[in-house]
Amino acid sequence: MTTATHSHLHFAQLGESDLERLFAQRPAPVRPDADPRLLALSLGATLYTPGIRPNLLADIAKARAAGARSQVLCLEDAISDHEVPAALANVIDQVRTLAQREDEAGHLLFVRVREPEQISRIVGELGDDVRALTGFVIPKFDEHSGPAYLDAVADGAAATGRRLWAMPILESRELIYRETRTDSLVAISKVLDKYREHVLALRIGATDLSSVYALRRRPDVTLWDVHVVASAISDIINVFARAEDGYVITGPVWEYFSSPQRLLRTQLRETPFAEHAAQDLREELMANDLDGLIREIVLDKVNGLVGKTIIHPSHIHPVHAMLAVSYEEWEDARDIMDAHNSGGGVRASNSRNKMNEAGPHRGWAERTLNLAHVFGVTRPDITYVDLLDAGRVA
Repeated sequence: MTTATHSHLHFAQLGESDLERLFAQRPAPVRPDADPRLLALSLGATLYTPGIRPNLLADIAKARAAGARSQVLCLEDAISDHEVPAALANVIDQVRTLAQREDEAGHLLFVRVREPEQISRIVGELGDDVRALTGFVIPKFDEHSGPAYLDAVADGAAATGRRLWAMPILESRELIYRETRTDSLVAISKVLDKYREHVLALRIGATDLSSVYALRRRPDVTLWDVHVVASAISDIINVFARAEDGYVITGPVWEYFSSPQRLLRTQLRETPFAEHAAQDLREELMANDLDGLIREIVLDKVNGLVGKTIIHPSHIHPVHAMLAVSYEEWEDARDIMDAHNSGGGVRASNSRNKMNEAGPHRGWAERTLNLAHVFGVTRPDITYVDLLDAGRVA
């Protein structure tokens, strides 16, 4: 089975001087045939684009220029029912054209389908041009619908001799209902484990989960503040993201551009921006509700989610800036792995502000070093304010 040979690289939109100034260890290229876990972590900000748009090639190019390295062409909720036939034909036609453009081959490109038959049709009509696709996003995944989708992905890979990945979206009512959640999660896990070699990462459909209770988060709060949804997400993490054998799970969609009025105060502290003479950046982030996005990414990360579903190119750089590894985190991770490899134990961190335990912290350290490989390590004197500010002029 073959894969594309091109690599994709985060922060490639920044200039050489910025890369030198910001990173002690620069982001490394990630090939499509890299270790699946590393590839999943490299998804970063995954931009959704309606498949009906007339010039998807221009949309993909614009997203890449803004720093996106993964994108989903959507044939499901992003388009109306009557648009599906035209959108499907449009996606096939434009992906076929894209396959001839070698400069676009490093992009991780997926199609979000509505039914398994669409996977078969896309693969069948594209033939060898399927090389432009990384795989398929599967909506409303559960133990009943999932196998047919995953069979279609596996059959498509076997027929073309190319690696095709599936990214199931967990968003069914059974997952949000407390009385059915556990049984549904266990049943889904059995399906996923059977098809593990075809599953790149899991995504969470927080919009669908919220809709069951007629909820929608405000731009100045996060999904972690919507307790009924946060409860379901926590249980998804509990079942599927265990350190020893878990899946990479990406953060739910951020759906806001900007808001004319704010109810709650921002939690972006003024001092870090003032210290970098970047008060205007803080105001800009607040005006575009990106402070809410930033806070949600921080909470995603601390809860074990990596990456984010987004719907606008302006969200790409903030997501990646928050995924870059700080120098202190990198030092801690290396210290933990060194201690683990030399027999374990507990050490004070080099920053003298915490204890690093080789056993309990090993999983965190391994993931942190993988993130450092993909998103880079900032210099000791660089903060997230510097990274966010660099993105404004990229």
